[in-house]
Formats: sequence, C-alpha cells, structure tokens
Amino acid sequence: MESFAYPHFSSIAHVALFDRVTNAGEIRARIVRASSLEGDEGDAEREAVSFAFIDARLVTSVLHIQTAITQALLAAAQNTLRTKTVHSEVIWALNPSNNITEALRRYGVTDDSTALFVIRIESLASIDVRSRMSAVVEGTLVPMSALAGLTDWVAVKKYNKLGGDPYIKEIQNDPAHEHHLIDNIVVSFVAMKSVSG
Repeated sequence: MESFAYPHFSSIAHVALFDRVTNAGEIRARIVRASSLEGDEGDAEREAVSFAFIDARLVTSVLHIQTAITQALLAAAQNTLRTKTVHSEVIWALNPSNNITEALRRYGVTDDSTALFVIRIESLASIDVRSRMSAVVEGTLVPMSALAGLTDWVAVKKYNKLGGDPYIKEIQNDPAHEHHLIDNIVVSFVAMKSVSG
C-alpha cells in the first residue's frame, strides 16, 4: 500500500493493489446493500466499505490513479462532485465519458474482478486503513509495480476509443511504446475531464 499526501486539500489517499481477489461479487453486493441500510447498522456498513474499488485491468499506471484522485479532490473542494462521494468520483474520473452508471459498471468492482485498486481518501488524521482494506478484500496485497502485468491494454483501447487511432496502429508491434503512448493519452483524458465536462 502507498499513501499520497495532498496537503492543499488537507487529504491523504491510501492506495492498495490487490491481486487474486476471490470475493469481488461479495464486495459489490456489500456496497449495494450498504446504500440501502438505515440507522446505525447502515452507517457502520457504509463506513466499512468506504473505499473506491477499481478494476485494476483498466488502469494504465499509478499516475493514472493519482490523476483521478486529484480530480476527485478538486471536485470535492469546489463542491462540484458529479457523484455522491469522493470515492465514486475517482471511479467517474477514470471513465472517458460523463456517464456515471457506465463508469461504475466498467471501472468499479464487478463479480468478475480479480485485481482491484482499493483507495481510501480521508483527512490527514489517519485510521488503520490497511487492516480495514484487508477486512473487506480477500486477495493478495501486491506492490504497485505488479500493475504492469495486470492491465488489459485491449480493453483500455476499446473503452477509450483508441483502437482506430492511426499512430497507435502504426506502433502496435512495439508494445512498450504503444503502452507508454496509451498511458499518456488516458492520463490526459482524466486530467482534462473537469475542464471538458
């Protein structure tokens, strides 16, 4: 797990990458259930799953995640969140379109997710995030460098409508160059989303 400080937002983002996740469907069901529970039980369950759960196969780099976090924090600071929470805003920021439902369906946890980024954004006063993440996710915590073997570049190109780009087609036989270029493009999409939206 890595933590990134955003002092200008008085926030810190704890980011963990889990691989070999075996309970993605259960996590998704808990999120849905928590949204409808009332009273103390509902509050406790919402707090237990108060994370951004992101399908790691659609993330191209740690910078991609950091840019989405920054956009979500900026929206929260300006009172312009398009979603209900800063955590769901991170997921929305990753999606190239402005459709919130599509963003949650594509970039959020699904029953088939086997690798997840789990993000907790909070004030600079910290809780024991690592144990709380591990209490929800059944999987192996891996270093961020493991992302290189998890990204589904075909899906990234599809969802970002880059498959027909002539330059990307031209360099498709050089995967390192192609992946670097695609990462630059999708990070730019996320960085520009608040301006273009």
